Amino acid sequence: MTARPQPNALSWLWLAAAMIGFDQLTKWWALTALQPAETPHPVIPGLLNWTLTFNTGAAFSFLADSAGWQRWFFVALAVGVSVTLGVWLSRTPRGDWRTAAPLALILGGALGNVIDRLHAAKVTDFIQVFIGSYPFPVFNVADSAISVGAVALIVFSLFGGQKSAT
Repeated sequence: MTARPQPNALSWLWLAAAMIGFDQLTKWWALTALQPAETPHPVIPGLLNWTLTFNTGAAFSFLADSAGWQRWFFVALAVGVSVTLGVWLSRTPRGDWRTAAPLALILGGALGNVIDRLHAAKVTDFIQVFIGSYPFPVFNVADSAISVGAVALIVFSLFGGQKSAT
């Protein structure tokens, strides 16, 4: 008698798709409603502004001043990570939401920024948060999904409790 394959977590790809859609929608809004290099638009004064910027590099503008090769490097890196996350989802049980949801968030965020790199050679950022009087680097919804997914994956891995062996 052969064991039936258990359903995997690929059904969580809906969350990745939703993140991509929401990210692209908010970037479209930022591009149509905001002007680059314009005075920031306070949303919550001293805490949150809308500020349109563009990033040809990675997080914190890493490699942004390079000659253009970084565009394809970051596209290839994100595609490679996305394939790895897809394989990981396919090997994760469907009910393991503590692994599947964070992986889907990271996947959606990575692909959201890849779309920008492919069609515009830069990532659109527009969310500026202040920590006290210090402005955190401007970011977008995709960056948030990657960050929240990565932190959740770490927290659930460390503090999610033991899975039963049954």
